[in-house]
Amino acid sequence: MIYLKEFKILNEDEEWRLLVSGEKRRIYNSIYPFKIFSEKEFENISFSDITILYGNNGSGKTTLLNIIANKLKSSRKIEHDFGRYFNMYVDACEARLSDFHYPDEIKMISSDDVFDYMLDIQAINSNINRKKEELAKEYLEYKYSPSENFYNDYEKIKQKNKANSQTVSRYIREKLGTNNIISQSNGETALLFWEREIKENAIYILDEPENSLSAINQVKLKKFIEESVRFFNCQFIISSHSPIFLSLNDAKIYDLDSTPVECKEWVELENVKVYIDLFKDYIK
Repeated sequence: MIYLKEFKILNEDEEWRLLVSGEKRRIYNSIYPFKIFSEKEFENISFSDITILYGNNGSGKTTLLNIIANKLKSSRKIEHDFGRYFNMYVDACEARLSDFHYPDEIKMISSDDVFDYMLDIQAINSNINRKKEELAKEYLEYKYSPSENFYNDYEKIKQKNKANSQTVSRYIREKLGTNNIISQSNGETALLFWEREIKENAIYILDEPENSLSAINQVKLKKFIEESVRFFNCQFIISSHSPIFLSLNDAKIYDLDSTPVECKEWVELENVKVYIDLFKDYIK
């Protein structure tokens, strides 16, 4: 589903007029995000179900995601204040949405959001592991202490009977009420994050989703994104230089390393060619 159809960013003349209009200001060539895209002769973005902004570090792909996200007033885990000139730039951009379909949600998700979620889970795991040690000691105390130690204390007698009839692992599991968080790897945790965040009928703006994912888990997330487009009416705008995500089915890819910026097939991109050459050298 294509909810966002087109997005117009500023050309050099528009940037200049915006900077010199109104109150007099001292003009710098490096006012963020001015000059980044006008120098690449990049002005209009036309979107598909999946649109990818490709480029090496410093190409501006994350900046452009933030411009689009702020213009669309997308929700995000952590709000950012990019400054006065950034907001001025965003206000002057133009977004054209579908006249017939509007998303239930517009959300930006950064790699930092995934890392924060993983840290939260690690903190939970740490607390659970400490609790497990405490419960193991409790189990042994109840199991091997004489019954008369708990005389006239109904709750403790009940716990002793439970300890006598159960293994330590079952005793701990029942006390914790959970048995699924501890065993998850970082990659599985990251996949769980994406599966919980991505719903139906929405625009998702994803900044380098490959971070923290192994190649196998990247393939799993790639398939999940493709299914979300096909079956759940989602639109994705993604920044990435991962060959796996660049190969998303029917993705429209803008190469921000080229001037002027052009749409390219994923196998034409420099990052992908590096992998192709590497495999050619080692696979005979």
